[in-house]
Amino acid sequence: MDYSKLELYIDGAWISGDSRTTEEVLNPATEDILGELPHSSTADLDLALQSSANAFRVWRHTSPLERGEILRKAAHLLRQRKEFIGQVLTLEEGKVLDQSIAEIVSCAETFEWFAEEGRRAFGRVIPPRDAGLNQITLPEPVGPVASFVAWNFPGTNVTRKIAASLAAGCTCIMKASEETPGTCIEITRALEDAGLPKGVLNLVFGVPSTISEYLISSPAVRKVSFIGSIPVGKQLTKLAAGQMKRTTMELGGHAPVIIFDDVDIDNVVTLSATMKFRNAGQVCISPTRFFVHDRIYDSFVSSFTELTKTMKVGNGLEPGVQMGPLANERRLRAMEDFVEDAINQGADLKTGGNRVGNKGYFFAPTVFSDVPDSARIMTEEPFGPIAPFQRWSNFEEVVDKANSLEFGLAAYAFTSSAKNVQLVSRALEAGMVGINHFGVAVPEAPFGGIKESGHGYECGSEGLEGYLTTKYVSQKI
Repeated sequence: MDYSKLELYIDGAWISGDSRTTEEVLNPATEDILGELPHSSTADLDLALQSSANAFRVWRHTSPLERGEILRKAAHLLRQRKEFIGQVLTLEEGKVLDQSIAEIVSCAETFEWFAEEGRRAFGRVIPPRDAGLNQITLPEPVGPVASFVAWNFPGTNVTRKIAASLAAGCTCIMKASEETPGTCIEITRALEDAGLPKGVLNLVFGVPSTISEYLISSPAVRKVSFIGSIPVGKQLTKLAAGQMKRTTMELGGHAPVIIFDDVDIDNVVTLSATMKFRNAGQVCISPTRFFVHDRIYDSFVSSFTELTKTMKVGNGLEPGVQMGPLANERRLRAMEDFVEDAINQGADLKTGGNRVGNKGYFFAPTVFSDVPDSARIMTEEPFGPIAPFQRWSNFEEVVDKANSLEFGLAAYAFTSSAKNVQLVSRALEAGMVGINHFGVAVPEAPFGGIKESGHGYECGSEGLEGYLTTKYVSQKI
């Protein structure tokens, strides 16, 4: 299978390993080596910073129309190349090929959305107190952006950062995941082929803590944008705060799902299982705590378990596979720890709970019922294919449980009652709430959390605003 040529992209040039430190990129389905990824040297980072600063002086004054044309051309190229880039994504991250291709199409949609939204970054006229005054606001790009993203959506994560930065008139230094570099490299190639000027986007790799500390400490960087875990997000926020730099933090989640007793059980089971095991559960907005009303609990869990048992696990490139491997060995060990703890705490294992095979990082889709609050799976983000269930009968109590954690990214509820919809949508504490479906992530809507799940937004008009400052101009006539 063809895979990407692994290189850095700095100041408009592709840079191979040469004498640089490299690391192996593995296929999580086979554990085979896909390639050697070069790490950026200090000189590489200095060049990326200087290039980004220089390019910003020009790019910020490039018209939104022209910036949008480049993003649209890149989107067109991504659509043309979706099968190849989707294959690259599956090879390095593991998800099912259809999902990988769909992710690349979503990346194209994100570029198209921001291509248009960049043209709508309007200021406003403020009515003056004095007839001799003109008062206006001017939105301006914040400056060069340092972006850091996780491996679970190698296309989506990088595209949201790049698209918003470029549409706002900022330049971007992207530090994509070293475990899934190929997808970002191919997206960068599409932007280059679309005519993106050199220095507007730089792509670097290396030891994450070293790269982030070096870039964030540079006065050239004016904003830090991150997708990843809460502990890392807190650390990057502290680094940025030292120079009062703006931040966007899209951090972890542990999404509750409240299921009322008036739902179509078969329909909600199908929707829930499909979303729970998408990308092997390695999704920050994945449903991870299922609270099912006591009247339908046994029937719901039984149906969910039977459907889970039928899921085909295997290499995402093979036809008919519904769930691929976990992305790395760390996640495999984490799933085993969650399962052991849940069993020790008295949870009822309905299916799964074990590694599949001895080659690749495959883990069986797992279902637990009657999971006690003391189990780690109920308080720690699992980021894997484990579905824990609890029963409920009192609405206030289940809402308290749903809101009890420090996470506040996504939450869901299913009901056929208009009254319940109003009650639960207002009661859930999350940045995104899905009622009767899980499709909360689209380019035109804000994507972000509250509490320790972060601040700021990806996508939507709010996503663009995060890369703009507001200048107030008061003119005496």
